Amino acid sequence: MRTLYVVTQPEATHHVEGVVGGWHDSHLTPAGVRAAASIAQALRAQIPEGAEVELFSSDLHRTHQTAEAVAALFYVEPILDHRLREKSYGEAGGRPQEWLDRRFIPPPALGERMDHDEGVEGAETKARWAQRIYAAMDEILQRPCAHQIIVTHGGSLTFVLASWIKMPIESAGYASFRAPSGSITTLREDDFFHNRQVVSLGDTRHLMARKNDPRA
Repeated sequence: MRTLYVVTQPEATHHVEGVVGGWHDSHLTPAGVRAAASIAQALRAQIPEGAEVELFSSDLHRTHQTAEAVAALFYVEPILDHRLREKSYGEAGGRPQEWLDRRFIPPPALGERMDHDEGVEGAETKARWAQRIYAAMDEILQRPCAHQIIVTHGGSLTFVLASWIKMPIESAGYASFRAPSGSITTLREDDFFHNRQVVSLGDTRHLMARKNDPRA
């Protein structure tokens, strides 16, 4: 049996500054650092002691910070992979969100959505974004490890899940799996039928437990 734990990085500076994230290399806020510790503890509670664990992460600073908190409890080195990054918003990265909002061209309700040009210089299309996430997932899933942790971003979670359920890229233009920052999504493949389940999506109970803990 294989279990994947997909972490969306917690609160980062671009969230509180109101600027576009994407490939803008923001870092975790103090609240984000505390949330990363809670994520690590929640994963440690779910994965049996002594089990082999692999840890993969986007190479952006905010996800690397999150992965390091997890790595410290599992005594593993995170494998950094730029393909697990959030979508690139090109020249909008790091600019005020309202700057992007004024220029953004949303995809059509019908017709071509994966190669749609959003009107921002240098921004990735959904097709390019999905292709790199799918390629990273293909390599991760070729490895035999039964417990794998992936630290990525809220937007990229959609294509991690689409890849997991083997949704063709050309069909992913309407897909959207939403999860809060700092969440854990659990995926499992059984070793008999090899069916792939989405056991939980965007679980944040670990964050609430810390919020309600007077020692936190």
